[in-house]
Amino acid sequence: MSDHSVRSRRAPAMRRFAFADNLMVGPGELHDARIAPGHLLFAGVMIALGLRGLIVGDFASVWQRIPIAHLPARQLFAYACAAIELSLGLGLLWRRSVELAAAVAAGFLLAWAVLLKLPPVLVAPGMEATWLGLGEIAVILSGGWILFASHAADAGRHLTWAVGGRGIGWARLLFALALPAIGLAHFVYADATAGFMPAWLPWKYGWVYLTGAGSLAASLGVLLGVLPRLAAVMEAAMLSVITVLVWLPGLVAAPGDASVTPFLMSTAIACGAWVVADSYWTAGWLGFGPAAAMPGTAR
Repeated sequence: MSDHSVRSRRAPAMRRFAFADNLMVGPGELHDARIAPGHLLFAGVMIALGLRGLIVGDFASVWQRIPIAHLPARQLFAYACAAIELSLGLGLLWRRSVELAAAVAAGFLLAWAVLLKLPPVLVAPGMEATWLGLGEIAVILSGGWILFASHAADAGRHLTWAVGGRGIGWARLLFALALPAIGLAHFVYADATAGFMPAWLPWKYGWVYLTGAGSLAASLGVLLGVLPRLAAVMEAAMLSVITVLVWLPGLVAAPGDASVTPFLMSTAIACGAWVVADSYWTAGWLGFGPAAAMPGTAR
């Protein structure tokens, strides 16, 4: 499909957005038979989160903190969320249910972000930690949104702005806007972040600042269309390495919910980033702006 025809079919809102062309780079073939690695990883971590919730009978620590001090039937809600996560993960692996599962996943993650993570930002906007919490879930949501946008068929008639190439563009924008909250936390909370580093790793503060700067650079790369595929892949790879180096050792040394939950949540954030990276699979590695696009289908 030509670049002109892609632009002509873009949603008016996206067309008016200054970085629309950059966010629409190479969204790839939609509704095809391809299940990307990020899709499989995303489904796997949702299954793991669901199993964890059913076994523990509680929410995922600070990542799913309920703002109601004495929530009636708290454990029932915890089991319900775990069952949803498990069902979504399994549904994403079955071709006949992937469209429905992706739609429910996007809605579930949107509710997670809006109901649990947005209120703290509104109450304490000057506290970077609240933005970090929202940014982490927003990265997962961006991955879920891209899965929905890529597989939605019937919903496309009612949510044209949220599905197809347009939806992928908006999901990438959410991803790009979420990364600064993660990157800035490495500077604002440098001491705490360095404390999570393995004892054997030298130059801890150097790595803290480098990884923080990496998230900021990835955000700009996606937003401005500067090596966007490379930026997304490098961010996903960096988040994966952080998961392995920071959270896996604790899980191995002391298995239990206190170590399982942060490992799984860090994995979920990395998997959300991998789904975003997979959305660039038809784009060139070294392209800039709309010129990075390779043949693909956008709606």
